[in-house]
Amino acid sequence: MFRMWGKIWKDNKMIKDVTISDASEDTRTHKVFHALEKICYEFDLEQPIWLDSCIREFKRHSRACFRQDSFIETIGFDFLEIQVIEED
Repeated sequence: MFRMWGKIWKDNKMIKDVTISDASEDTRTHKVFHALEKICYEFDLEQPIWLDSCIREFKRHSRACFRQDSFIETIGFDFLEIQVIEED
């Protein structure tokens, strides 16, 4: 089972969160992108852009933060954080 936790932070407080589970046989990369897509759908957000800093952070710690520079539209929060909490 693969699970990813998505959180929206504003003023150092978590204001929304959701956990996405994926039991498919896809690759880890596909599971990450599908989970991020579902998280964005739940929060009614556009898909963020994976900047180099986000990719490095995700490779090291299995978590990434998407700030305003990762979104085209203006966001009403400080950042979107994703974190892998369980892997096969």
